[in-house]
Amino acid sequence: MRIRTGLQVVLLVGAGIVLELATDLVHGLFLLPLSLVALAIVMAIPLRRYRRKGFDMGDDRLRIVSGFLFYSDTIVPFGRVQHLDVLQGPLERAFNLATLVLHTAGTHNSSVSLPGLAHKDAVAMRETIRSHIKRGTL
Repeated sequence: MRIRTGLQVVLLVGAGIVLELATDLVHGLFLLPLSLVALAIVMAIPLRRYRRKGFDMGDDRLRIVSGFLFYSDTIVPFGRVQHLDVLQGPLERAFNLATLVLHTAGTHNSSVSLPGLAHKDAVAMRETIRSHIKRGTL
């Protein structure tokens, strides 16, 4: 999460560099404050997001909670799951992480993602949910 946020705030630091090069003012007048703001963003926001996310896998459902101002509490009954995906982007692969995606029947919120899982945990969860669906224990 910090790496993704860091990649997003690169534009902020880039703007500081451009302003530094475009003006004849004291060196560091723009770059230093913008770099400190970028560092604060990279350190604080991912930690807050991480603390506000959670999940609980029961015998017949997966519950995912997230958010602070916009709180979301989603319960996905295994009986509604149509298929499951374990996804890894380049950053996730580098840190052996994965995202578990449950695709359900319906159109509104038909896909539910659980990012930031260890790859082996995501695969194990997928297989557990798949076995519940296959057995028909709903």
